[in-house]
Amino acid sequence: MWVLFGCAYIAAAESLFRMTGGGLFYEFSKYFIILLMLIGMFFNGVSGKAYPYFMYLILMVPAVLVASVNLGYDLNFRTSVAFVLSGPVCLGISALYCYDKRLNQEQLIQIVACMSFPLITMTTHLFLFNPSVKEVISGTTSNFATSGGFGPNQVSALLGLGMIAFVVRFFLKSPTLFLKVFNLLLLAAVSFRALVTFSRGGVFTAIIVIFAFLWILYLQSNYKQKQQITAMFMLLIAVGVLTWWVSFNQTSGLIENRYSNTDEIGREKEDVSTGRVDLFVHEFQGFLEHPFLGVGASVMKQDRLEEGGRIVASHNEVSRLLSEHGMLGIIILLLLLLRPLAYRTHRKGNILFYAFLAFWFATINHSAMRIAAPGFIYALALLHIVHEKKRPIHRQLPQRQEA
Repeated sequence: MWVLFGCAYIAAAESLFRMTGGGLFYEFSKYFIILLMLIGMFFNGVSGKAYPYFMYLILMVPAVLVASVNLGYDLNFRTSVAFVLSGPVCLGISALYCYDKRLNQEQLIQIVACMSFPLITMTTHLFLFNPSVKEVISGTTSNFATSGGFGPNQVSALLGLGMIAFVVRFFLKSPTLFLKVFNLLLLAAVSFRALVTFSRGGVFTAIIVIFAFLWILYLQSNYKQKQQITAMFMLLIAVGVLTWWVSFNQTSGLIENRYSNTDEIGREKEDVSTGRVDLFVHEFQGFLEHPFLGVGASVMKQDRLEEGGRIVASHNEVSRLLSEHGMLGIIILLLLLLRPLAYRTHRKGNILFYAFLAFWFATINHSAMRIAAPGFIYALALLHIVHEKKRPIHRQLPQRQEA
């Protein structure tokens, strides 16, 4: 459990480390999670059924070999390859460790709580770094000032994770009115800061994941529990509307323009994806030109440097897999998608399974694997959650001794 607690905390704190300079180096969180997982494997072992993720790690090796031939002198080979593969390797090592590990639901909720702690800290830091949103909002593009001076896309992704964590706590771990109000206040604060980053990916991901979680929770509940979930959901919607109104007020209405894909004066923008479609098309073209082994790790970044004069990292892990790994990328993607679903057919105790899987897939489609969170949370979907039943205690009466 301490391995998973530590990894959950580090994964959620990654953007906080980067914006404050608190990490030892830029990719610190990914490497530290890999280290913790390897220590966990040493003491706890690995399930023999986790062999598909050994194959996954092996399938990434050819891209490194191809990159050693194709990658030019404009980019450093070691740092460039490590940057694009550290996230996928973090996912593979995490999946190896977590596969079929037995936990109960209470322990799973504790892992979610560990993710929420650094996100409370980051939200507090954002309020202190930028106490007045109105003073720094002038357009509808992603805003670095409201994101703590760091990348809005990554900050929004982790704040979206905070929204998910507090919704889970609200529905599963708030037995008293005080805790319900407390978790809703934290949810409102995190949601507000996520909205005013003007980066939509993390917010949309959070909404998708929350609905996936609530749908499964509702289906698995009895009639009385469904009534309680419905009442709590209405309260959640009310808090969401209030948070949106505050965000609308603090941004002078520009937040509505951002989410309706218009600029500050109301003109509709041509590209709703803010350039991500062009990146996807460019990387898919790389796959068509090199369909077998791909162009090699980080080579598409070099192409964009040569064509556009600046380094642009991929925003989409799916297109990156196709372009840099070729046909092997298709195999990797199918393995990552189908293996958890096959596991789910005989291990149905994880109430957050679809929520975890949805977070991973939605995040890699708007932020690739620049942060460790999607890889680690993907691995949490592979845990074997058992529901412990309280057994009656049978006490043996003392026997009467004959005189």
